[in-house]
Amino acid sequence: MPNPSRLRAAALTATAAALSVLLAGCGGGSQEDDEDLSGQKLHWKNCPAPSEAEDGGAAPSRLPDGDEWQCATMKAPLDWDDPEGDTIDLALIRAEADGAADRRIGSLVFNFGGPGGSGVTTLPAFGQDYAKLRTRYDLVSFDPRGVGRSDPVECLDDKQLDTYFQQDATPDDRAERTEFVDNTEEFNAACEKHSKKILPHVRTTDAARDMDLMRQVLGDEKLHYFGISYGTELGGVYAHLFPRHVGRAVFDAVVDPTQTAEQGSLGQAKGFQLALDNFAEDCVSKVEDCPLGDTAEDVEARIARLLKDLDRKPIPGVFPRELTETAATGGIAQALYSKDFWEYLTEGLEQAYDGDGRVLMVLSDALNGRNEDGEYSNITAANVAINCADDKPRYDPAYVEDKLPEFRDASPLFGDYLAWSMLSCTDWPVAGAADHPDVHAPGAAPILVIGNTGDPATPYEGAGKMVDALGKGVGVELTYKGQGHGAYDSKNRCVQDAVHGYLLDGKVPAAKTVCS
Repeated sequence: MPNPSRLRAAALTATAAALSVLLAGCGGGSQEDDEDLSGQKLHWKNCPAPSEAEDGGAAPSRLPDGDEWQCATMKAPLDWDDPEGDTIDLALIRAEADGAADRRIGSLVFNFGGPGGSGVTTLPAFGQDYAKLRTRYDLVSFDPRGVGRSDPVECLDDKQLDTYFQQDATPDDRAERTEFVDNTEEFNAACEKHSKKILPHVRTTDAARDMDLMRQVLGDEKLHYFGISYGTELGGVYAHLFPRHVGRAVFDAVVDPTQTAEQGSLGQAKGFQLALDNFAEDCVSKVEDCPLGDTAEDVEARIARLLKDLDRKPIPGVFPRELTETAATGGIAQALYSKDFWEYLTEGLEQAYDGDGRVLMVLSDALNGRNEDGEYSNITAANVAINCADDKPRYDPAYVEDKLPEFRDASPLFGDYLAWSMLSCTDWPVAGAADHPDVHAPGAAPILVIGNTGDPATPYEGAGKMVDALGKGVGVELTYKGQGHGAYDSKNRCVQDAVHGYLLDGKVPAAKTVCS
Protein backbone atom coordinates (compact mmCIF):
# COMPACT_ATOMS: atom_id res chain seq x y z
CA MET A 1 0.00 0.00 0.00
CA PRO A 2 1.17 3.58 -0.32
CA ASN A 3 2.68 5.58 2.44
CA PRO A 4 -0.71 6.17 4.07
CA SER A 5 -2.73 9.31 3.47
CA ARG A 6 -0.72 10.54 0.49
CA LEU A 7 2.01 9.17 -1.74
CA ARG A 8 5.28 11.02 -1.27
CA ALA A 9 8.76 10.62 -2.72
CA ALA A 10 11.05 8.01 -1.19
CA ALA A 11 14.85 7.80 -1.36
CA LEU A 12 15.54 6.80 -4.96
CA THR A 13 19.25 6.26 -4.41
CA ALA A 14 18.55 3.29 -2.13
CA THR A 15 16.27 1.85 -4.81
CA ALA A 16 18.96 2.20 -7.45
CA ALA A 17 21.51 0.41 -5.29
CA ALA A 18 19.16 -2.48 -4.58
CA LEU A 19 18.10 -2.78 -8.22
CA SER A 20 21.66 -2.67 -9.52
CA VAL A 21 22.43 -5.71 -7.37
CA LEU A 22 19.28 -7.49 -8.46
CA LEU A 23 19.64 -6.69 -12.15
CA ALA A 24 23.30 -7.20 -13.01
CA GLY A 25 21.50 10.67 11.10
CA CYS A 26 22.95 12.13 13.24
CA GLY A 27 23.57 12.34 16.94
CA GLY A 28 27.14 13.18 17.71
CA GLY A 29 26.53 16.59 19.23
CA SER A 30 25.70 17.10 22.88
CA GLN A 31 23.84 20.32 23.75
CA GLU A 32 24.48 22.87 26.40
CA ASP A 33 21.53 23.33 28.73
CA ASP A 34 20.40 26.88 27.94
CA GLU A 35 17.07 28.33 29.04
CA ASP A 36 17.13 30.51 25.92
CA LEU A 37 17.22 27.86 23.23
CA SER A 38 18.02 30.41 20.55
CA GLY A 39 21.40 30.90 22.25
CA GLN A 40 22.37 27.23 22.32
CA LYS A 41 25.65 26.19 20.72
CA LEU A 42 25.77 23.37 18.20
CA HIS A 43 28.63 20.91 18.61
CA TRP A 44 29.36 19.63 15.12
CA LYS A 45 31.08 16.25 14.78
CA ASN A 46 31.60 13.67 12.06
CA CYS A 47 28.32 11.90 11.31
CA PRO A 48 27.61 8.41 12.61
CA ALA A 49 25.90 5.74 10.53
CA PRO A 50 22.17 6.41 10.09
CA SER A 51 19.81 4.87 12.61
CA GLU A 52 17.28 2.26 11.56
CA ALA A 53 14.58 4.94 11.66
CA GLU A 54 16.68 6.89 9.13
CA ASP A 55 16.91 3.78 6.89
CA GLY A 56 20.22 2.43 8.20
CA GLY A 57 23.34 1.96 6.10
CA ALA A 58 26.83 3.41 6.34
CA ALA A 59 27.91 6.85 7.50
CA PRO A 60 27.92 9.40 4.67
CA SER A 61 30.97 9.34 2.39
CA ARG A 62 33.34 12.28 2.34
CA LEU A 63 32.49 15.26 0.21
CA PRO A 64 34.29 15.55 -3.17
CA ASP A 65 36.85 17.95 -1.68
CA GLY A 66 37.62 15.48 1.10
CA ASP A 67 35.69 17.29 3.84
CA GLU A 68 33.47 15.31 6.19
CA TRP A 69 29.75 15.75 6.58
CA GLN A 70 29.12 17.11 10.07
CA CYS A 71 26.23 16.34 12.40
CA ALA A 72 24.85 17.97 15.53
CA THR A 73 21.77 17.99 17.72
CA MET A 74 19.57 21.00 18.40
CA LYS A 75 17.13 21.23 21.27
CA ALA A 76 13.61 22.52 20.62
CA PRO A 77 10.51 22.76 22.81
CA LEU A 78 8.38 19.62 22.66
CA ASP A 79 5.32 21.85 22.87
CA TRP A 80 5.69 25.27 21.29
CA ASP A 81 2.75 26.46 23.40
CA ASP A 82 4.89 25.69 26.45
CA PRO A 83 8.40 26.75 25.38
CA GLU A 84 9.76 26.45 28.92
CA GLY A 85 8.63 22.81 29.22
CA ASP A 86 10.13 19.56 27.93
CA THR A 87 12.47 19.62 24.96
CA ILE A 88 13.20 17.26 22.10
CA ASP A 89 16.42 16.70 20.16
CA LEU A 90 16.48 17.46 16.43
CA ALA A 91 19.21 15.89 14.27
CA LEU A 92 21.03 18.22 11.86
CA ILE A 93 23.61 17.69 9.12
CA ARG A 94 25.74 20.16 7.19
CA ALA A 95 28.43 20.57 4.58
CA GLU A 96 30.29 23.81 5.18
CA ALA A 97 30.59 26.24 2.28
CA ASP A 98 33.66 25.58 0.17
CA GLY A 99 33.94 29.00 -1.52
CA ALA A 100 35.65 32.16 -0.45
CA ALA A 101 34.70 33.17 3.08
CA ASP A 102 33.84 36.72 2.06
CA ARG A 103 31.26 35.40 -0.44
CA ARG A 104 29.46 33.13 2.02
CA ILE A 105 25.76 34.08 2.32
CA GLY A 106 24.82 31.81 5.23
CA SER A 107 23.10 28.46 5.60
CA LEU A 108 20.77 26.97 2.99
CA VAL A 109 18.27 24.71 4.75
CA PHE A 110 16.74 21.80 2.81
CA ASN A 111 13.59 19.79 3.38
CA PHE A 112 13.19 17.00 0.83
CA GLY A 113 9.59 16.07 1.54
CA GLY A 114 7.60 13.12 2.75
CA PRO A 115 6.34 14.19 5.14
CA GLY A 116 8.55 11.81 7.05
CA GLY A 117 11.72 11.82 4.97
CA SER A 118 15.06 12.07 6.76
CA GLY A 119 17.02 15.11 5.63
CA VAL A 120 20.07 13.80 7.46
CA THR A 121 20.30 10.83 5.08
CA THR A 122 18.89 12.49 1.94
CA LEU A 123 21.17 15.53 1.78
CA PRO A 124 24.42 13.54 1.55
CA ALA A 125 22.80 11.10 -0.89
CA PHE A 126 22.06 13.97 -3.28
CA GLY A 127 24.75 16.36 -2.06
CA GLN A 128 26.71 16.42 -5.31
CA ASP A 129 23.60 17.74 -7.09
CA TYR A 130 23.84 20.89 -4.97
CA ALA A 131 27.60 21.40 -5.24
CA LYS A 132 27.28 24.79 -6.94
CA LEU A 133 25.08 26.08 -4.12
CA ARG A 134 27.79 25.06 -1.66
CA THR A 135 30.08 27.72 -3.09
CA ARG A 136 28.17 30.36 -1.11
CA TYR A 137 26.16 28.41 1.49
CA ASP A 138 26.60 25.86 4.21
CA LEU A 139 24.24 23.11 3.01
CA VAL A 140 22.07 22.11 5.98
CA SER A 141 19.25 19.63 6.46
CA PHE A 142 17.56 17.94 9.39
CA ASP A 143 15.24 15.20 10.53
CA PRO A 144 11.99 17.00 11.38
CA ARG A 145 10.39 16.18 14.71
CA GLY A 146 8.96 12.66 14.69
CA VAL A 147 11.31 11.62 11.88
CA GLY A 148 14.51 9.57 11.77
CA ARG A 149 16.74 10.49 14.69
CA SER A 150 14.50 13.33 15.93
CA ASP A 151 12.31 11.55 18.49
CA PRO A 152 10.88 9.25 15.78
CA VAL A 153 7.26 8.16 15.77
CA GLU A 154 7.16 4.40 16.29
CA CYS A 155 4.24 2.13 15.41
CA LEU A 156 4.68 -1.46 14.18
CA ASP A 157 7.93 -3.42 14.24
CA ASP A 158 9.63 -4.73 11.10
CA LYS A 159 7.90 -8.13 11.02
CA GLN A 160 4.53 -6.51 11.65
CA LEU A 161 5.18 -4.02 8.84
CA ASP A 162 5.98 -6.86 6.43
CA THR A 163 2.55 -8.28 7.19
CA TYR A 164 0.89 -4.87 7.09
CA PHE A 165 2.21 -4.11 3.61
CA GLN A 166 1.11 -7.53 2.34
CA GLN A 167 -2.53 -6.70 3.00
CA ASP A 168 -5.03 -5.90 0.25
CA ALA A 169 -5.24 -2.08 0.24
CA THR A 170 -7.93 -2.04 -2.47
CA PRO A 171 -10.70 -4.14 -0.90
CA ASP A 172 -13.29 -5.61 -3.27
CA ASP A 173 -15.84 -7.04 -0.83
CA ARG A 174 -17.09 -6.69 2.73
CA ALA A 175 -14.60 -9.18 4.21
CA GLU A 176 -11.61 -7.46 2.59
CA ARG A 177 -12.92 -4.06 3.64
CA THR A 178 -13.29 -5.22 7.26
CA GLU A 179 -9.75 -6.60 7.26
CA PHE A 180 -8.37 -3.39 5.79
CA VAL A 181 -10.16 -1.21 8.34
CA ASP A 182 -9.03 -3.49 11.19
CA ASN A 183 -5.41 -3.33 10.03
CA THR A 184 -5.55 0.46 9.85
CA GLU A 185 -6.99 0.65 13.36
CA GLU A 186 -4.26 -1.68 14.67
CA PHE A 187 -1.56 0.45 13.04
CA ASN A 188 -2.93 3.64 14.55
CA ALA A 189 -3.34 2.04 17.96
CA ALA A 190 0.31 0.93 17.85
CA CYS A 191 1.37 4.49 17.06
CA GLU A 192 -0.53 5.77 20.09
CA LYS A 193 0.89 3.04 22.31
CA HIS A 194 4.52 3.67 21.37
CA SER A 195 4.54 7.40 20.58
CA LYS A 196 1.71 9.01 22.51
CA LYS A 197 3.88 11.85 23.84
CA ILE A 198 5.12 13.10 20.47
CA LEU A 199 1.95 12.63 18.35
CA PRO A 200 0.28 15.96 19.26
CA HIS A 201 3.46 17.88 18.44
CA VAL A 202 4.40 16.86 14.88
CA ARG A 203 2.27 19.34 12.97
CA THR A 204 3.83 21.30 10.14
CA THR A 205 3.45 24.47 12.20
CA ASP A 206 5.67 22.85 14.86
CA ALA A 207 8.32 22.01 12.26
CA ALA A 208 8.15 25.56 10.88
CA ARG A 209 8.80 26.97 14.37
CA ASP A 210 11.71 24.56 14.69
CA MET A 211 13.15 25.99 11.47
CA ASP A 212 12.99 29.53 12.79
CA LEU A 213 14.80 28.41 15.93
CA MET A 214 17.30 26.67 13.65
CA ARG A 215 17.80 29.90 11.72
CA GLN A 216 18.72 31.69 14.93
CA VAL A 217 20.98 28.93 16.22
CA LEU A 218 22.80 28.80 12.86
CA GLY A 219 23.38 32.55 13.17
CA ASP A 220 21.35 33.70 10.16
CA GLU A 221 19.25 36.85 10.04
CA LYS A 222 17.07 35.30 7.31
CA LEU A 223 16.13 31.70 6.51
CA HIS A 224 17.47 30.71 3.10
CA TYR A 225 15.52 27.63 2.11
CA PHE A 226 15.12 24.92 -0.54
CA GLY A 227 11.90 22.94 -0.12
CA ILE A 228 10.92 19.96 -2.27
CA SER A 229 7.49 18.25 -2.37
CA TYR A 230 6.05 18.41 1.18
CA GLY A 231 9.00 20.72 1.87
CA THR A 232 7.13 23.37 -0.15
CA GLU A 233 4.17 23.10 2.22
CA LEU A 234 6.52 23.41 5.18
CA GLY A 235 8.19 26.39 3.54
CA GLY A 236 4.83 28.03 2.85
CA VAL A 237 3.75 27.60 6.46
CA TYR A 238 7.09 29.06 7.59
CA ALA A 239 6.58 32.07 5.31
CA HIS A 240 3.10 32.58 6.75
CA LEU A 241 4.33 32.47 10.35
CA PHE A 242 7.60 34.39 9.81
CA PRO A 243 7.27 36.45 6.60
CA ARG A 244 9.94 38.96 7.66
CA HIS A 245 12.44 36.15 8.23
CA VAL A 246 12.20 34.70 4.71
CA GLY A 247 15.45 35.01 2.79
CA ARG A 248 16.07 33.52 -0.63
CA ALA A 249 13.75 30.53 -1.01
CA VAL A 250 12.95 27.96 -3.69
CA PHE A 251 9.91 25.66 -3.76
CA ASP A 252 10.22 22.69 -6.17
CA ALA A 253 7.56 19.99 -6.78
CA VAL A 254 4.91 22.15 -5.20
CA VAL A 255 2.07 20.98 -2.96
CA ASP A 256 -1.26 22.68 -3.63
CA PRO A 257 -1.94 24.44 -0.30
CA THR A 258 -5.63 25.00 -1.08
CA GLN A 259 -6.59 21.32 -1.15
CA THR A 260 -8.09 19.09 1.51
CA ALA A 261 -6.63 15.62 2.02
CA GLU A 262 -9.33 14.20 -0.26
CA GLN A 263 -8.62 16.72 -3.00
CA GLY A 264 -4.90 16.05 -2.67
CA SER A 265 -5.42 12.30 -3.05
CA LEU A 266 -7.67 12.82 -6.06
CA GLY A 267 -5.11 15.16 -7.59
CA GLN A 268 -2.44 12.52 -7.12
CA ALA A 269 -4.62 9.93 -8.80
CA LYS A 270 -4.73 12.21 -11.84
CA GLY A 271 -1.01 12.95 -11.57
CA PHE A 272 0.08 9.34 -11.41
CA GLN A 273 -2.27 8.45 -14.26
CA LEU A 274 -0.69 11.20 -16.36
CA ALA A 275 2.78 9.88 -15.52
CA LEU A 276 1.69 6.34 -16.45
CA ASP A 277 0.30 7.63 -19.75
CA ASN A 278 3.61 9.39 -20.44
CA PHE A 279 5.58 6.25 -19.54
CA ALA A 280 3.50 4.14 -21.91
CA GLU A 281 3.77 6.67 -24.73
CA ASP A 282 7.53 6.88 -24.21
CA CYS A 283 7.90 3.11 -24.37
CA VAL A 284 6.04 2.70 -27.68
CA SER A 285 7.69 5.77 -29.24
CA LYS A 286 11.21 4.35 -29.09
CA VAL A 287 12.94 3.09 -32.22
CA GLU A 288 13.10 -0.47 -30.91
CA ASP A 289 9.93 -2.38 -30.13
CA CYS A 290 8.36 -1.69 -26.74
CA PRO A 291 8.44 -5.00 -24.84
CA LEU A 292 5.24 -4.08 -22.99
CA GLY A 293 2.85 -3.53 -25.89
CA ASP A 294 2.38 -2.13 -29.39
CA THR A 295 0.44 0.96 -28.34
CA ALA A 296 0.18 3.00 -25.16
CA GLU A 297 -3.33 1.62 -24.68
CA ASP A 298 -1.95 -1.94 -24.96
CA VAL A 299 0.74 -1.19 -22.38
CA GLU A 300 -1.76 0.12 -19.83
CA ALA A 301 -4.30 -2.63 -20.51
CA ARG A 302 -1.66 -5.27 -19.91
CA ILE A 303 -0.62 -3.62 -16.62
CA ALA A 304 -4.26 -3.57 -15.53
CA ARG A 305 -4.58 -7.30 -16.31
CA LEU A 306 -1.42 -8.01 -14.32
CA LEU A 307 -2.84 -6.26 -11.27
CA LYS A 308 -6.12 -8.16 -11.52
CA ASP A 309 -4.21 -11.43 -11.78
CA LEU A 310 -2.11 -10.51 -8.74
CA ASP A 311 -5.27 -9.71 -6.79
CA ARG A 312 -6.37 -13.31 -7.38
CA LYS A 313 -2.95 -14.97 -7.09
CA PRO A 314 0.27 -13.22 -6.02
CA ILE A 315 3.60 -14.28 -7.53
CA PRO A 316 7.00 -14.74 -5.87
CA GLY A 317 8.58 -11.43 -4.92
CA VAL A 318 11.58 -10.96 -2.62
CA PHE A 319 11.71 -14.26 -0.72
CA PRO A 320 9.78 -15.17 1.34
CA ARG A 321 7.31 -12.41 0.49
CA GLU A 322 4.99 -12.45 -2.49
CA LEU A 323 4.22 -9.67 -4.94
CA THR A 324 0.59 -8.74 -4.35
CA GLU A 325 -1.62 -6.37 -6.30
CA THR A 326 -0.97 -3.70 -3.69
CA ALA A 327 2.81 -4.15 -3.72
CA ALA A 328 2.88 -4.07 -7.53
CA THR A 329 0.81 -0.88 -7.60
CA GLY A 330 3.16 0.71 -5.10
CA GLY A 331 6.19 -0.38 -7.11
CA ILE A 332 4.76 1.13 -10.27
CA ALA A 333 4.03 4.37 -8.45
CA GLN A 334 7.55 4.53 -7.03
CA ALA A 335 9.08 4.16 -10.51
CA LEU A 336 6.93 6.99 -11.85
CA TYR A 337 8.57 9.47 -9.46
CA SER A 338 11.55 9.75 -11.80
CA LYS A 339 12.01 9.20 -15.53
CA ASP A 340 15.38 7.67 -14.62
CA PHE A 341 13.43 4.75 -13.16
CA TRP A 342 11.26 4.03 -16.18
CA GLU A 343 13.80 1.45 -17.38
CA TYR A 344 13.42 -0.38 -14.06
CA LEU A 345 9.66 -0.27 -14.41
CA THR A 346 9.89 -1.80 -17.88
CA GLU A 347 12.22 -4.50 -16.54
CA GLY A 348 10.00 -5.15 -13.54
CA LEU A 349 6.84 -5.47 -15.61
CA GLU A 350 8.53 -7.81 -18.10
CA GLN A 351 9.69 -10.03 -15.26
CA ALA A 352 6.31 -9.95 -13.54
CA TYR A 353 4.60 -11.11 -16.72
CA ASP A 354 6.94 -14.12 -16.53
CA GLY A 355 6.06 -14.77 -12.87
CA ASP A 356 9.02 -12.99 -11.21
CA GLY A 357 8.00 -10.08 -8.95
CA ARG A 358 11.38 -9.16 -7.48
CA VAL A 359 11.98 -5.84 -9.25
CA LEU A 360 8.50 -4.47 -8.60
CA MET A 361 8.81 -5.54 -4.97
CA VAL A 362 12.16 -3.75 -4.56
CA LEU A 363 10.48 -0.62 -5.91
CA SER A 364 7.54 -1.12 -3.54
CA ASP A 365 9.92 -1.61 -0.62
CA ALA A 366 11.58 1.71 -1.43
CA LEU A 367 8.20 3.43 -1.32
CA ASN A 368 7.55 1.92 2.10
CA GLY A 369 11.01 2.60 3.54
CA ARG A 370 12.21 -1.04 3.70
CA ASN A 371 15.91 -1.75 3.15
CA GLU A 372 17.58 -4.94 1.91
CA ASP A 373 18.07 -6.16 5.48
CA GLY A 374 14.33 -6.16 6.11
CA GLU A 375 14.49 -3.08 8.35
CA TYR A 376 12.05 -0.22 7.89
CA SER A 377 12.75 3.45 8.34
CA ASN A 378 10.03 5.31 10.18
CA ILE A 379 8.86 7.17 7.06
CA THR A 380 5.45 5.47 7.04
CA ALA A 381 4.82 6.09 10.74
CA ALA A 382 5.98 9.70 10.49
CA ASN A 383 4.03 10.25 7.27
CA VAL A 384 0.78 9.16 8.90
CA ALA A 385 1.46 11.05 12.13
CA ILE A 386 2.26 14.36 10.42
CA ASN A 387 -0.55 14.17 7.87
CA CYS A 388 -3.11 13.21 10.50
CA ALA A 389 -1.97 15.94 12.88
CA ASP A 390 -2.24 18.47 10.05
CA ASP A 391 -5.43 17.37 8.26
CA LYS A 392 -8.76 18.03 9.96
CA PRO A 393 -11.05 15.86 7.76
CA ARG A 394 -11.76 12.29 8.85
CA TYR A 395 -13.29 9.85 6.37
CA ASP A 396 -15.12 6.55 6.89
CA PRO A 397 -15.48 3.48 4.63
CA ALA A 398 -18.94 4.47 3.41
CA TYR A 399 -17.62 7.85 2.30
CA VAL A 400 -14.72 6.25 0.44
CA GLU A 401 -17.05 3.84 -1.33
CA ASP A 402 -19.20 6.76 -2.50
CA LYS A 403 -16.07 8.45 -3.88
CA LEU A 404 -14.64 5.41 -5.68
CA PRO A 405 -16.26 6.21 -9.08
CA GLU A 406 -14.68 9.68 -9.07
CA PHE A 407 -11.28 8.28 -8.18
CA ARG A 408 -11.56 5.55 -10.82
CA ASP A 409 -12.42 8.17 -13.44
CA ALA A 410 -9.26 10.02 -12.42
CA SER A 411 -7.17 6.85 -12.68
CA PRO A 412 -8.35 3.32 -13.45
CA LEU A 413 -5.07 1.99 -12.04
CA PHE A 414 -4.37 4.21 -9.01
CA GLY A 415 -7.90 5.38 -8.12
CA ASP A 416 -8.88 2.65 -5.64
CA TYR A 417 -5.40 2.64 -4.14
CA LEU A 418 -5.50 6.34 -3.30
CA ALA A 419 -9.17 6.48 -2.34
CA TRP A 420 -8.84 3.81 0.34
CA SER A 421 -5.68 5.45 1.71
CA MET A 422 -7.93 8.30 2.94
CA LEU A 423 -8.92 6.05 5.88
CA SER A 424 -5.46 6.41 7.44
CA CYS A 425 -6.57 9.16 9.82
CA THR A 426 -10.12 7.97 10.57
CA ASP A 427 -9.48 6.89 14.16
CA TRP A 428 -6.23 8.78 14.75
CA PRO A 429 -5.80 9.73 18.44
CA VAL A 430 -4.92 13.38 17.69
CA ALA A 431 -7.31 15.86 16.08
CA GLY A 432 -6.25 17.39 12.78
CA ALA A 433 -5.41 21.09 12.73
CA ALA A 434 -7.10 22.43 9.59
CA ASP A 435 -8.65 21.64 6.23
CA HIS A 436 -5.51 22.89 4.50
CA PRO A 437 -2.39 24.87 5.44
CA ASP A 438 -2.31 28.66 5.60
CA VAL A 439 0.60 29.96 3.50
CA HIS A 440 -0.47 33.59 3.02
CA ALA A 441 2.76 35.54 3.54
CA PRO A 442 2.38 39.27 2.90
CA GLY A 443 5.70 41.08 3.15
CA ALA A 444 7.86 38.02 2.55
CA ALA A 445 10.79 38.17 0.14
CA PRO A 446 10.24 36.64 -3.32
CA ILE A 447 9.91 32.85 -3.36
CA LEU A 448 10.76 30.98 -6.58
CA VAL A 449 7.96 28.41 -7.14
CA ILE A 450 8.72 25.69 -9.72
CA GLY A 451 6.03 23.46 -11.21
CA ASN A 452 6.72 20.41 -13.41
CA THR A 453 4.03 19.67 -16.02
CA GLY A 454 4.65 15.91 -15.75
CA ASP A 455 4.90 15.62 -11.97
CA PRO A 456 2.89 12.62 -10.68
CA ALA A 457 2.99 13.30 -6.95
CA THR A 458 2.54 17.07 -6.81
CA PRO A 459 0.63 17.93 -9.99
CA TYR A 460 1.68 21.01 -11.91
CA GLU A 461 -1.41 23.06 -11.04
CA GLY A 462 -0.25 23.19 -7.42
CA ALA A 463 2.51 25.66 -8.29
CA GLY A 464 0.04 28.27 -9.52
CA LYS A 465 -2.16 27.70 -6.48
CA MET A 466 0.85 28.19 -4.19
CA VAL A 467 1.77 31.46 -5.93
CA ASP A 468 -1.77 32.77 -5.51
CA ALA A 469 -1.96 31.68 -1.87
CA LEU A 470 1.38 33.23 -0.91
CA GLY A 471 0.00 36.59 -2.00
CA LYS A 472 0.85 39.41 -4.36
CA GLY A 473 4.54 40.03 -4.91
CA VAL A 474 5.74 36.90 -3.09
CA GLY A 475 5.48 33.82 -5.31
CA VAL A 476 7.33 33.86 -8.65
CA GLU A 477 6.21 30.96 -10.85
CA LEU A 478 8.51 29.02 -13.17
CA THR A 479 7.23 26.15 -15.34
CA TYR A 480 9.33 23.13 -16.31
CA LYS A 481 7.95 21.02 -19.15
CA GLY A 482 9.34 17.71 -18.03
CA GLN A 483 8.71 14.37 -16.33
CA GLY A 484 9.14 13.09 -12.80
CA HIS A 485 8.80 14.51 -9.32
CA GLY A 486 10.45 17.92 -9.19
CA ALA A 487 12.49 19.96 -11.63
CA TYR A 488 15.92 20.97 -10.24
CA ASP A 489 17.23 17.39 -10.05
CA SER A 490 16.25 16.81 -13.69
CA LYS A 491 19.45 18.79 -14.36
CA ASN A 492 17.60 20.93 -16.88
CA ARG A 493 19.98 23.84 -17.56
CA CYS A 494 17.23 26.46 -17.71
CA VAL A 495 15.78 25.43 -14.35
CA GLN A 496 19.16 25.22 -12.64
CA ASP A 497 20.28 28.58 -14.03
CA ALA A 498 17.14 30.20 -12.61
CA VAL A 499 17.65 28.58 -9.19
CA HIS A 500 21.36 29.44 -9.09
CA GLY A 501 20.70 32.98 -10.27
CA TYR A 502 18.33 33.60 -7.38
CA LEU A 503 19.97 31.68 -4.55
CA LEU A 504 23.54 32.67 -5.39
CA ASP A 505 23.14 36.14 -6.88
CA GLY A 506 19.71 37.35 -5.78
CA LYS A 507 18.40 37.59 -9.36
CA VAL A 508 14.68 36.83 -9.41
CA PRO A 509 13.68 35.29 -12.77
CA ALA A 510 10.81 36.78 -14.72
CA ALA A 511 7.42 35.50 -13.60
CA LYS A 512 5.93 32.81 -15.86
CA THR A 513 9.34 31.73 -17.17
CA VAL A 514 9.04 28.41 -19.05
CA CYS A 515 11.84 25.83 -19.24
CA SER A 516 11.72 22.74 -21.45
